[in-house]
Amino acid sequence: MAVKKGLRVEKIGGTSMTRFPEIIKNIILYDRDDIYNRVYIVSAYDGITNMLLEHKKTRVPGIYKKFKDREDYSSSLTELKNHLFSINEGFVNAGLNLDKANRFIAERIDGAFSVLKSMDTVLASGYVNRNEVLLAARELLASLGEMHSAFNSANILNSLGYNTTFVDLSGWQDDRELSIDGRIKDVFSTLDPAKSICFATGYTKGVEGIMREFDRGYSEVTFSKVAVQLKAEEAIIHKEYHLSSGDPKIIGENLIHPVCNTNFDVADQLADVGMEAIHPKASKPLELIRIPIRIKNAFEPAHDGTLITNDYKSVESRIEIIAGSDRVVSLEVYEPQMVGEVGFDLKIMEVLRAHNVSYITKMTNANTIEVIIDEEDCSESLVKELEKRFQSVTYSNAAIVCAIGTNIAKPGILAAATKSLADEKINVMAISQTSRQNNMQFILERADFKKAQQALHRAVCE
Repeated sequence: MAVKKGLRVEKIGGTSMTRFPEIIKNIILYDRDDIYNRVYIVSAYDGITNMLLEHKKTRVPGIYKKFKDREDYSSSLTELKNHLFSINEGFVNAGLNLDKANRFIAERIDGAFSVLKSMDTVLASGYVNRNEVLLAARELLASLGEMHSAFNSANILNSLGYNTTFVDLSGWQDDRELSIDGRIKDVFSTLDPAKSICFATGYTKGVEGIMREFDRGYSEVTFSKVAVQLKAEEAIIHKEYHLSSGDPKIIGENLIHPVCNTNFDVADQLADVGMEAIHPKASKPLELIRIPIRIKNAFEPAHDGTLITNDYKSVESRIEIIAGSDRVVSLEVYEPQMVGEVGFDLKIMEVLRAHNVSYITKMTNANTIEVIIDEEDCSESLVKELEKRFQSVTYSNAAIVCAIGTNIAKPGILAAATKSLADEKINVMAISQTSRQNNMQFILERADFKKAQQALHRAVCE
């Protein structure tokens, strides 16, 4: 398929999808002279993937956990079906053909139930790899949410008189052993986005399993791979907020401002502390072939949003974003034998790797190596193994607050930042900055997390 210049691949998140009439107005039909040559990668409606798998933040179990524990998942699937029917009813005024939509999702849920029953029987036999079957069940359940929202989107726009295509990347009832990239190529080989508004499922079925590495981030993987496959001019992510100079809930909505331009390096720095514009492993393929990413507020369509490119660097030296996390642990290893020993930190890194732990930042001196890790990664087994190898291992709950920018190489910025913290009587436990000078990282007590961000934003962003 020859892809025309100007094609854009756009991702719409679950919270935004729930407000789909506004999405039609603010995104899809915002520029009525330019509605085609777009491919929309859509997430499930808000809360649906939580019901299917588990709650993303609280970890409250969903249907998958009941299947895994061999509990009654049949009634939960029925509850899900009724809930999706209720969502469908809410879109009737927007143009949804209710009968078609209900038949479609009912068929998919009933089909999924049949597959799960077969899986249950196979698991009970004890002749298969349990983890492989459970992963397949998790992927099957996850796909239902995106099939539902993508089908509804195409249905609604079609009823409004536009040419639309439901692009089903879920591999429903397709037993071909295609890779993720292979399925995307296969499905789009017969489509022409220049003639039809395409709504694609955020889930893509592939032999490698899209959730093995990305789990709940799979829709960003689909988004990235489709943009690369179609050689998109631009990849756009629609969120419920702007990528701004700080967290509005902490700094205040009247004090923050949107970041208009940044680069992929800064996007990676943000992701490292959990403030993801896009998952780094989803953004890398776009970065490598120089497809820019634009982050837009779905409900402020006139604003150009934030453009992320390979080469942007602010002419003026300044801090662009204050971000951080209060869900980290400071893990400190003290060993007198460390001084002068070549490669000593490799011993620590090997332990972290064995426990599948990635650190956020690392600070060292003659006898001490301190790493900051996500609190969920600080397991008892990790600490015990470190204690067996080194003289002293201590850990404590902490927070990390970062002052980030594409160009912060200016005398006095670090001084201004640290002074702002000192003025608020905030003790800096540790600090890290590389000579690339795009991220100053302050390690603090958790109690100072919000106050530190407010102080830094006042001093270097406002």
